[in-house]
Amino acid sequence: QVRLVESGGGLVQAGGSLRLSCAASGSIFSINAMGWYRQAPGKQRELVAALTRGSMTNYADSVKGRFTISRDNAKNMVYLQMNSLKPEDTGVYYCNVPVGSFYSWGQGTQVTVSS
Repeated sequence: QVRLVESGGGLVQAGGSLRLSCAASGSIFSINAMGWYRQAPGKQRELVAALTRGSMTNYADSVKGRFTISRDNAKNMVYLQMNSLKPEDTGVYYCNVPVGSFYSWGQGTQVTVSS
């Protein structure tokens, strides 16, 4: 079973940047596509970025051009570089597979963007 631990969130002003990290236990991590999800207050969790095994990326329109997903398979890590942050980016961010059977969800990391 893969265990996911997200970190790197915080409070930032609009226009600022944050880099989120996701540490995954379990060797199966390296063969799966991975993604970052966001759950804004009162809203459903949504997929904002995905990275395939072949290093192809896909982004939600709301973050395209501002967010970058990457991974380091040797370290079992997935990252989300978030630039030009907006108040609407506020939420709890989680990593998990973008399709198929989810791993157990981690606790997420809170991102708060002030205007």
